[in-house]
Amino acid sequence: MKAIKLEKPWEVSCVELPMPKPGEGEALIRIHAAGICGSDIGAFRGTNGLVSYPRIIGHELAGEIVSIPEHNARGLKPGDRVVIDPYLYCGHCYPCSIGRTNCCTELHVLGVHVDGGMAEYYCHPADMLIPIPEGMSWTEAAMAEPLTISLHGIHRGGLKAGEYCAVIGAGPIGLAAALVAQAYGAHAILLDLVQERLDFAKELGIEYTINSADCDPTEEIRRITGGVMAQQVMECSGANPAIRAALDYVSHAGRITLTGWPKQETAIPTDMITKKEIDIRGARTSAGEFEEALKLIHEKRVDMTRLLTKTVSLAEAPETIIDIEKHPGNYMKVVVLTD
Repeated sequence: MKAIKLEKPWEVSCVELPMPKPGEGEALIRIHAAGICGSDIGAFRGTNGLVSYPRIIGHELAGEIVSIPEHNARGLKPGDRVVIDPYLYCGHCYPCSIGRTNCCTELHVLGVHVDGGMAEYYCHPADMLIPIPEGMSWTEAAMAEPLTISLHGIHRGGLKAGEYCAVIGAGPIGLAAALVAQAYGAHAILLDLVQERLDFAKELGIEYTINSADCDPTEEIRRITGGVMAQQVMECSGANPAIRAALDYVSHAGRITLTGWPKQETAIPTDMITKKEIDIRGARTSAGEFEEALKLIHEKRVDMTRLLTKTVSLAEAPETIIDIEKHPGNYMKVVVLTD
């Protein structure tokens, strides 16, 4: 079979590998679509400290079951179309025991800690496959995983209809988070430094956009919210100044969810946390949100295809990864089709 492999940082290629053989409790899946994620680009650059090499990348995966154990959690069978939950957890540590499997102390992410599925075939635990709704395209299905990240950040903040949700960072996760907020009846305020991305957000129907380089974003949020500020702030950029600014944007008794991964520590005024009584919550990957993501996509409540830059073949994937690294501003989401 063909697969996309990082031999080491800056060295990516489409290689021939032996067909995988499923182990106990595993299904064999014919992969039809695999999204290219920002973490894949970080792995290519060598800036993702969690990645070991050599590594097959890919964790945004959709495909068709070739074989599967007869007794599996969802009663799936060969021929069923599924997406893959790429977050392998131990099932017995404290976070796993309370259903917070994304916080597993031994968490292994496909394409990061273990080989991923940007390949023609892949083996995965049978109970970590989620059926795709009838009529959904492979491309749409492969975009469910990034939507789960956005959903998890929104859920961690407990967003309610009618509230204001300020989302920092107009990349794929931030855009999807703003769309989710509006799908659930909240008011989205999307902040970024790049006007082209904010213009794109307005085309998607995002209610409010703010270019943080052109105005005082705190005062603009104050104006939009009638002085209340945002009840939830979701930080998706991982930039230290943005993390600090989240404390200015959030309302008294508000919530901040940190989805972006900063490379360095952020100095924050803890007195402001106490004064406003702010809840600050981490939001890592996702846990149990795939069905919800697929439903939102299927019902067109969140149209992830609007974020799609293009689709490419497996053979074109290495060249595309190199170009994304060189020209990130030219891309939003790219999906690799294996057929």
